[in-house]
Amino acid sequence: MKRRIVVSLVFILAVGLCAGLVWFNFFKDKMIKDFFANMKAPPQVISSAKVETKTWNPAVSAIGTARAANGVELSFEIQGIVKEIKFKANQEVRKGEVLVQLDDAVERADLTDVQAAVKVAESNFERAKTLSARGYGTEANFDQASAAQAAARSRLARLEATIEQKALKAPFSGIIGIPRIDIGQYLQPGTVIASFQDLSSMKVDFTVPEQEASKIKLGQEVRVGVADNDLRFAGRVTGKDPRVDPKTRLVSVQGIVEANKDGAILPGQFLHVEAVLPAEPNVVTIPQTAVITSLYGDYVYTIEPEDKGGQKVDVAKQVFVKLGRRRGGTVEILSGVEPGQQVVASGQNKLQAGSTVKINNTIDLTKVDATKLATGE
Repeated sequence: MKRRIVVSLVFILAVGLCAGLVWFNFFKDKMIKDFFANMKAPPQVISSAKVETKTWNPAVSAIGTARAANGVELSFEIQGIVKEIKFKANQEVRKGEVLVQLDDAVERADLTDVQAAVKVAESNFERAKTLSARGYGTEANFDQASAAQAAARSRLARLEATIEQKALKAPFSGIIGIPRIDIGQYLQPGTVIASFQDLSSMKVDFTVPEQEASKIKLGQEVRVGVADNDLRFAGRVTGKDPRVDPKTRLVSVQGIVEANKDGAILPGQFLHVEAVLPAEPNVVTIPQTAVITSLYGDYVYTIEPEDKGGQKVDVAKQVFVKLGRRRGGTVEILSGVEPGQQVVASGQNKLQAGSTVKINNTIDLTKVDATKLATGE
């Protein structure tokens, strides 16, 4: 009898223990679910920017090539042997300075003979003129003396011109490049001596699409630089082709930069160009970093205050926007947001619609150089 009672008690205790374990597991799962269901996600730290109206400074952007306002490849128009090279590479020279002298010994030797012939011809002409005036000379003799004088002077002018051509002079003030000849070398007409450039002012050749051609006017301001974010040189439009290239659908434009300080722009250099257009007031803008592009369109996260559990919190709301022009890290907004609203400028990768956010603008990422961010500076 006692044994049956002991077995019954053990059985009851085992059943109770199993029931307790089952109940504990159900209780534990319920508490975990309730915990996560009631747990609030911490707010995501982001930086914000305000939707603003600004004066927009539009421009027609293009890629150009620099060309010296005065620049040539120096050469002789007459053959001869190089006698003297009077310049060094990168030397500044004045207009009229002799740069290269060809051997002109033969021409100078002939010069004395021709000058003497001119004097004889002039004397004969004066004598014939006097005799003709007194009635002693014939008209034929006078004409013959006049023709002889003209021919002698012509030979002298031709010889002097030949001597002048044997001395290569600077056609304008500028900087000469590396000499491409040697002393004693025989030169044919057209042989390039050196590159000669006036770097004080530079022409800029660029092209614009046919749709933008009507916006380009003579005298219009242009900004030029070797980088698209550093257009430090100011110039003006000096010419525009009156036709569209049928192959490229582009219009050729030429500008000039009058002040090329320290020769910063070199002929042949690749340049970024902007033709400045009239300013436009009251354009709605936001930083480009605030815009997210997706398959469904461009959108931003606006920051809206909400009441959650009796507390005022900032919530991110997804708003699709229509974009306009972009310039200098700023984008024009045609529709979607209004001036005065706040948008998320950075930290969007952590957000989804309805996320609670915390604003931290100690570092304005919209004004940080992207190059420095990439390098960690």
